[in-house]
Amino acid sequence: MRTYDFAPLYRATVGFDQIADLMDRVLTNEGAQPSYPPYNIEKLDGDAYRISIAVAGFSEADLSVEVRENALIVSAKKVDEDEGRSFLHRGIATRAFERRFHLADHVQVTGATHADGMLNIDLVREVPEALKPRQISIASTKQIEKDVVDSKAVN
Repeated sequence: MRTYDFAPLYRATVGFDQIADLMDRVLTNEGAQPSYPPYNIEKLDGDAYRISIAVAGFSEADLSVEVRENALIVSAKKVDEDEGRSFLHRGIATRAFERRFHLADHVQVTGATHADGMLNIDLVREVPEALKPRQISIASTKQIEKDVVDSKAVN
């Protein structure tokens, strides 16, 4: 397995340490990623996203959606209702889980719905006005010189 050294990135940049930390975390994750429950991430619009998680067998009371420190944490805990039941085959998993999604700056969770065994979480990226690009008007230097000459001529 290859290892990458991000020290030069830390020395040559300012404010990009979160990206380097994310890359370091992704590349050093040696364990297999959990595949339960399955999920999709969709881009609905330019700044709108949806995470859909298959949560068959879980009710809304069993599910928890929380945003903490730029992370979306979805968890479920099922109360064991299977006592006294005997299964010949059990293919529907209702085991407890916790799934984390790291959110970029300015990504907000706008809502969550649970229908037909799917938990849909809607997100939107809302960049503050101060961080949006803005157009700077360029003044003509000829106009400035003319105004200076005219004010001297008047005095």
